[in-house]
Amino acid sequence: MFTITKEVYFCYGHRLMKHPGKCRNIHGHSVKAAISIEANSLDSQGMVRDFSEVQQAASNFIDKHLDHNFLLHKDDPLCKILGENNERFLSIEEHPTAEVIARMIFLHMKSSGFAVTHVDLWETSSAKASYRAD
Repeated sequence: MFTITKEVYFCYGHRLMKHPGKCRNIHGHSVKAAISIEANSLDSQGMVRDFSEVQQAASNFIDKHLDHNFLLHKDDPLCKILGENNERFLSIEEHPTAEVIARMIFLHMKSSGFAVTHVDLWETSSAKASYRAD
C-alpha cells in the first residue's frame, strides 16, 4: 500500500457556544491540515496522485468555505447579526470543532474522487484532531 500526504494551511475563526472554558469566546486559529491518500499501486507516472491535484481539490473547498471565514453552529445568535451586516460566515449543523472541520475536509476530498484515508487538523502546534475512514 502506498500513501501520500499533502499539507495545507489556512485560518478561520469560530466559537464553541456551549464550551465551559475560554473556547466559548470568539477566537481564531492558523491551522495545518494533512490530507493522506492511499493506493494499492502507482499510476503510469509512478504516483499515488499528483500532489498538485490534491492541493487544488483541497484549496477549492477550503478557500470557498473555511479560509478566513467565521464558523458557527447554526443556532448561534451571531449568525443573525453577521447575516444582517453582510459579514462572511459559515453556519453548520454541528459545533465547529477541529474534529468536525477535519471531517468536512475528508468528505470533500472523498467526494472529489480521492482515496483519502484520513485528515489530520492541527488547531495549534500541540493539538491535533483526526478523521479517518472506517
